[in-house]
Amino acid sequence: MKYVFHENNIEAELGHGTLSIAKEAESGFRPVELLISSIASCSGFVFQNILKKQRIQIEEFVITAEVERNEDKANRVEKIILIFHVKGNELNEKKLQRNLDVSRKYCGMIQSVEGSIDIEERLLIK
Repeated sequence: MKYVFHENNIEAELGHGTLSIAKEAESGFRPVELLISSIASCSGFVFQNILKKQRIQIEEFVITAEVERNEDKANRVEKIILIFHVKGNELNEKKLQRNLDVSRKYCGMIQSVEGSIDIEERLLIK
């Protein structure tokens, strides 16, 4: 990985292309967006893999994220709430919740920030 700094953004040269990172949303992705996206997508991929292994059929799967920040401490991320919206037929809520709990243990991004950022996961079945 290589990061090239410009006046309004940073170009991250990654394995699959270039990503523009910026202070302002107009010039690229903001670092906080990338942090939240990394955590949400990692958790979602692990959860999805567990469901596939158990042959649980899902029609729709969406994660929304809410973020709490502390302006007094460099606007740091204090808490992330990930809401797992799952739609399907005959879904067992207890089984899905257990799978979500297990996915947390195997998500490298959540494990990397454990103890620094409070991450809450909620399940919403449609």
